[in-house]
Amino acid sequence: MKKLITGLFALALLGACATATTYKPQVNSDGGYDDQQIETNRWAVSFVGNSLTDRQTVETYLLYRSAELTQQNGFDNFQIVSRETDAKSRFLSTGFSSPFYYNFYGYGGHAGFGPGFYNSRFRGRHFGRRGFRGGRFGGGFGGFHDPFFGGPSSFTERVNYEATAEIVMHRGEKPDDAAYFSASEVLENLGQTIVLPEA
Repeated sequence: MKKLITGLFALALLGACATATTYKPQVNSDGGYDDQQIETNRWAVSFVGNSLTDRQTVETYLLYRSAELTQQNGFDNFQIVSRETDAKSRFLSTGFSSPFYYNFYGYGGHAGFGPGFYNSRFRGRHFGRRGFRGGRFGGGFGGFHDPFFGGPSSFTERVNYEATAEIVMHRGEKPDDAAYFSASEVLENLGQTIVLPEA
C-alpha cells in the first residue's frame, strides 16, 4: 500500500505541472517570480518556469516583473545591471523493465522521479552578480522499489528555465541606452502576453 501511495503521489505531482507556469509570485517550491530589495533603488529579481514554460516566456515574465516592481516603488525606468538565464535538467522515469536486466546493468532497481523543484531565490544569500542565487533543487521524491517490475526502462528529460536579474531603478526620462527600460512602456507592450492564474 505504501508503494502504491508513493507512486500515486508522484503521478499527481506530475499532473499538476501539465500547464506552463503563469505570472504569479513564487510560493514554496512552486514556480513564479521572486524578488529581494538590495538597496533603496536596487533589486534582485527572478522568474522560474516549469518544464512546459519556454525560455522566451520566462525572460519576458522577468522583464515584466522588473517593470511592475519599478512602478510600485515610484520610479520611472530601470537599468538591468546583470541578467542570466539558466537551464536546469531533470529526468523522469518512464516504464519498467525486468529486474534481472535492470540490476545486471547496475541501476539498483529504484524508480526515482528526479530532483525536486526550487527554493526561494533570496533567502539568506549574499548579493553580487551571482550571489543572490541560491540552491535550486532539493532532493528526489524518494522513489520506490518493486521486485516484480524492477526499475524504469527509460528516462525523459525535462528542462526548467530560470531567469535572474539585478536592476537599478531611476526617476525621470529614460537614458538613450539599451540597458535602460521605461517601466510604463514595458508594462503596456508586454501586458497582452502575460498569462495570469485562473481565479
